[in-house]
Amino acid sequence: MALPDTHVTMAHGGGGRAMRDLIAQVFTSAFHPPGTEDQARLMTAALQQPGARLAFTTDSYVVTPLEFPGGNIGKLAVCGTVNDLAVGGARPLWLSAAFIIEEGCEIALLRRIVASMAEEAALAGVSIVTGDTKVVERGKGDGVFITTAGIGVIPPDCDIGAAHIRPGDVVLVNGSLGDHGATILAARGDLALSVDLVSDCAGLGHLMQAALAAAPGLTAARDLTRGGLASALNEMAAEAGLSVELDESALPLRPEVAGMCEILGLDPLYLANEGRLVLFCPQGQADAALAAMRTLPEGAGAVAIGRAHAGHPGRVTLRTRFGGARMVDMLVGDQLPRIC
Repeated sequence: MALPDTHVTMAHGGGGRAMRDLIAQVFTSAFHPPGTEDQARLMTAALQQPGARLAFTTDSYVVTPLEFPGGNIGKLAVCGTVNDLAVGGARPLWLSAAFIIEEGCEIALLRRIVASMAEEAALAGVSIVTGDTKVVERGKGDGVFITTAGIGVIPPDCDIGAAHIRPGDVVLVNGSLGDHGATILAARGDLALSVDLVSDCAGLGHLMQAALAAAPGLTAARDLTRGGLASALNEMAAEAGLSVELDESALPLRPEVAGMCEILGLDPLYLANEGRLVLFCPQGQADAALAAMRTLPEGAGAVAIGRAHAGHPGRVTLRTRFGGARMVDMLVGDQLPRIC
């Protein structure tokens, strides 16, 4: 039987028939969890390998607007959690999804969000196996908030992290920078800007596995979300105890993003991405890693943008087109809130 309501009401969070109908017809019909118990019971042969390790991550998503060119909050939640696992070398396997829904939220919108989550999970090869729903009073939420957790398996021969970065390692990114942050800013409609932008939101599990296969000496990776490339590199350089120099002429920026940043006084190095990662790998394997990433749609724009150096721990600099250099510090504050 179809849901009789077009919008979420407080009854949908009350634990009774209305809530059960919402869960069955909107969530479990799309996610197909393996059971109806209060916990998911999981098994994988990958953990039987000596030395294999579990990877576990969690995140919450509060983007405004809930739907934007290139995705919605549901796609964002799955891709973001998959990417957090993938950059540690893990093969993502299972996700949980908890929803806080504001009274009055359109059920049609909720269905679109859930459908995007199911689609992205299938593309990433993960299962959404457990979850929760809560409904809050009108005016005490923002449509929908989503919290996800993810579990993956790191194979025994994989050990990557910022502490392993070495002087001479080449810095790679898989495509243009700042697309998500610029898209969200434009989608809010607060500025009289006419730009054709699409979020880079994408799952990067397959890309990361391709890079690892092609460049087994890959030392570290990080996905570029809030704070953008600049914040990720500052964190990694500090943990590695070395410095990083970027080449401004090598940075991949769409003209629309560069133009918007120039008009608004924003720095694209700090804009959020949701389908981009930064990799460090030995110089002798950089070309192989780039070639492997470019075979996949989400890595078609992969380029080398800099190098790690000994000394000046934690310092990130940008070599400008004019031959000078400037410091690229950690982001202070937030250029654009509620982006993911």
